[in-house]
Parts: sequence; C-alpha cells; structure tokens
Amino acid sequence: MPDNDVWNETLVEKNVTYSIEVDGRFVIIEDVPARVNVETGEKYFSPETVERLQQAVWEQCQPLRTIETPVYEYAALA
Repeated sequence: MPDNDVWNETLVEKNVTYSIEVDGRFVIIEDVPARVNVETGEKYFSPETVERLQQAVWEQCQPLRTIETPVYEYAALA
C-alpha cells in the first residue's frame, strides 16, 4: 500500500514562470497557470496549458521583451 504522505499533497493554483532551452536558446514564458505543490515547489500543468506552451515555443511567437543573461560553467567557478 502506498505511503499516506503521497496522498496528502497540498496543491495551490498559481501563475508561474516557465523556462525551457530550445536549440541553444532559452525561452521564458511568464504568468503560466499551474498547480504548485506547497511542500516541494513542483509544478503541474494542465494538458491545455502544455499544448499552448509547446505551440508558443515551436511557432516562435513574438516575445514581449528580450533579456540578456550571463552564462557560467560550474567547473570554472572557484
């Protein structure tokens, strides 16, 4: 029988930031509706939301803005 803790998750509806790397570039999508596990921070997306996210990434929609960010290699950090 499964551990009872697995069934006692607390999920809350929140808007989150979703990020993914595609072809060497990062795509960030803000204000994505998700159910978030309060204890672990794990995010769960509805099938409709996943579909819209995939469509936005594959079709390379016009971004709201573009940001520049530094990139570090872990092994080079002292």
